[in-house]
Amino acid sequence: MTRFTPTELAAHLKDGLLSFPVTAFNQDLEIDEENYRRHLDWQSSFDVAGLFAAGGTGEGFSLTPDESARVVRMAVEEAGDRTPVLASAGGSTRQAVENARAAEAAGAEGLLLLPPYLTECDQAGLTAHVDAVCAATNIAVIVYNRANAIYSADTVATLAERHHNFIGFKDATGDIEAVTRVVAKNGDRLFYLGGLPTAETFALPMLQLGMSTYSSAMFNFVPEFALEFYADVRRQDRTAITEKLNRFVLPYLEIRDRVKGYGVSIVKGGLTAIGRDAGTVRPPLQNLTPTDITDLTHLIDSAGIRPTS
Repeated sequence: MTRFTPTELAAHLKDGLLSFPVTAFNQDLEIDEENYRRHLDWQSSFDVAGLFAAGGTGEGFSLTPDESARVVRMAVEEAGDRTPVLASAGGSTRQAVENARAAEAAGAEGLLLLPPYLTECDQAGLTAHVDAVCAATNIAVIVYNRANAIYSADTVATLAERHHNFIGFKDATGDIEAVTRVVAKNGDRLFYLGGLPTAETFALPMLQLGMSTYSSAMFNFVPEFALEFYADVRRQDRTAITEKLNRFVLPYLEIRDRVKGYGVSIVKGGLTAIGRDAGTVRPPLQNLTPTDITDLTHLIDSAGIRPTS
């Protein structure tokens, strides 16, 4: 049983920081349930508006449908009474529908609809894809605008008119003109969130385009810093934002950019650095090297942002 209607969920999510918990794995690359539940308990102890289980940072792309459903159910059990838990849906249209139904059965409040697997698609195909998922569930649906799933403003408007449970638009393109068209056409019917890698880097300009929130991967290991940064963004405190960018975020990007795929791996590296290890990443990702971990640990400590709890 969900606690929010889709409309209520949109109103709640748009005014707080969002995050994607990592999925803990052991050395055999199996889900580490105890460690994952411990991480969820810690994450939901902070004032975060929503947690997306089995998403990109949670390596949802490496999970089987059964594993994804299990991860979402654990997240609801551990965190759902404190903060809304949303799931992810991806792959083919049929798999996304399966993910959506499993998420609803697990008690998730909503889901992020990832791009369809591999194939190129145009607006009619994307519309049919979202139609199928929205019709398969009563929980809220947010589309993820990235890769091969680039939604036009008219497509978004059509979907918003057809489906009461279509509530949000997440962007990972940074295409200012296209995002402006989507926001201008759809207005307050939807809420808009930033999804560019290390979203803090783009948070202030995206806020001015209408994106009142974003998903913070670094919330996984420096939650207090991430929440302070979000508060600075909402105040549009450019001086405070610039200081935090220079003190931590931009040097962090330098480590992240050393290896392809480190955008996810560095989050687990950050947890290792603060003593809350969440295990290894699954292939095709690779773990940070010992040198990378040392550099990240030093950066966290020199920036003075090691968590206090």
